[in-house]
Amino acid sequence: MPTWPPNRSMPYARIPQRAWRAIAGTSPPTAPIGLRAQASRMDDLTAHAALGLALRIGASMLAVGASAADATATVLRVAAAYGLTSCQIDITFTSITVSYDRENAVPLTAMRIVQTSRLDYTRLQGITDLARAVGAGDLDVEEAHRRLDRVVSAPATYRRSVTALGWAGVAGCFGLVLGGGWREALLAALTTALVEQVMRALNRRSLPLFFQQVAGAALATGVAVLLLTWDVDVQTSLVVAAGIVVLLAGLSLVSAAQDAISGFPVTAGARAFEVVTLTAGIVVGIAGVLDLAQRAQLPLTVIDTSPAPVPFAVALAASAGIAGFWALATHARPRAVGLAAVAGALAWATFWAAGELGAGPALAAGVAAVVLGSCGEALTERLRVPPQLVAVCGIVPLLPGLAVYHGLFTIVVEARIDDGLGALVGAGAVGLALAAGVTLGEYLGRPLSGERDRYDERVRRRAMTIE
Repeated sequence: MPTWPPNRSMPYARIPQRAWRAIAGTSPPTAPIGLRAQASRMDDLTAHAALGLALRIGASMLAVGASAADATATVLRVAAAYGLTSCQIDITFTSITVSYDRENAVPLTAMRIVQTSRLDYTRLQGITDLARAVGAGDLDVEEAHRRLDRVVSAPATYRRSVTALGWAGVAGCFGLVLGGGWREALLAALTTALVEQVMRALNRRSLPLFFQQVAGAALATGVAVLLLTWDVDVQTSLVVAAGIVVLLAGLSLVSAAQDAISGFPVTAGARAFEVVTLTAGIVVGIAGVLDLAQRAQLPLTVIDTSPAPVPFAVALAASAGIAGFWALATHARPRAVGLAAVAGALAWATFWAAGELGAGPALAAGVAAVVLGSCGEALTERLRVPPQLVAVCGIVPLLPGLAVYHGLFTIVVEARIDDGLGALVGAGAVGLALAAGVTLGEYLGRPLSGERDRYDERVRRRAMTIE
């Protein structure tokens, strides 16, 4: 029964509640933090076998060149195929840890050390195919383990002589791209073949990779100094530049940018530090030989690093050769080698077109890398080759090897520190543009691939703030 007089304060007391309802959010939380584990219906033996398979696949992918994001998504997909739907994964560049959280039970956690290995695109494709078959439900755990054993223990795709020919071909074609003739290309190929054999011998003796880089760069620079001493009519700086390109860690730089953008800062920092360390080895090797040559009063020269007047057809063919030989040296299958050659030609054509439109070296290189990253992500799933192959092999013709040598030469021999640092900063800008462009291109090409699932989306959300 209403009171008299009426309570006029009640309508006003509801105003804060109405205001809060007007501004209160109704969407899901910003992030699924601390969700409760789901009940597991698997016995411990089966769960251990499935967890071990997922862990082995992830560690194998990291060892042969996959990014942290791709490895994480693959591990999640493989684990879920066997019913492990509450897995947590942590990757720290040298190790991978997978934990399966279960309600009312002790979590299952396993870790493996990532063994350092050279790039091997054939093994990477074999592991990717295995993970795809597991995700489709075509293999049981034991059969998948046996098939993974066959993939990781298979003999090398090519003999050592073939891979050595691949590295020599990279250097020879790079000499042509920089404006050299057949003499420079031949000397660059022979020098790189010698460097590759020396580094292989040092690797067998377990010498750290930093000192291998020092020895390789010093040997390439020493050959150039000898050619000058013997008064051989060649552009010796092209020989050094070609050797530097072979030593530059292209995949590590691209992978570092990918991991940083994808939300894996620890792995990205480790990869970036590795790039800095290996590049410092190249700097020490070149600078040491140049300093010794200067003290011996040998007549050192270096050519201008501006674009050489190379016919477009020659540069295009040489760029295709660089990418194809690089793929051959990293154990890619013949079909993948052909695809890499096409990627190298496409990268150079895009770089040339962007330069003709007025773009600088860094911007032109970034545009070419974006195109490569998009094509690699959109096409390689259908062609059954790793997307890293197209991106990494394609950008090799654009690596700034000559700019690095020119900057070091200017600092050590000509004592023009400002000009030398400017050249090195320009080379670093080109390298970063290549890495960032590849990563951006992969993100732009993912909607076209049609192969992404919820596990890829889960990994991508690491780098985003959801509101």
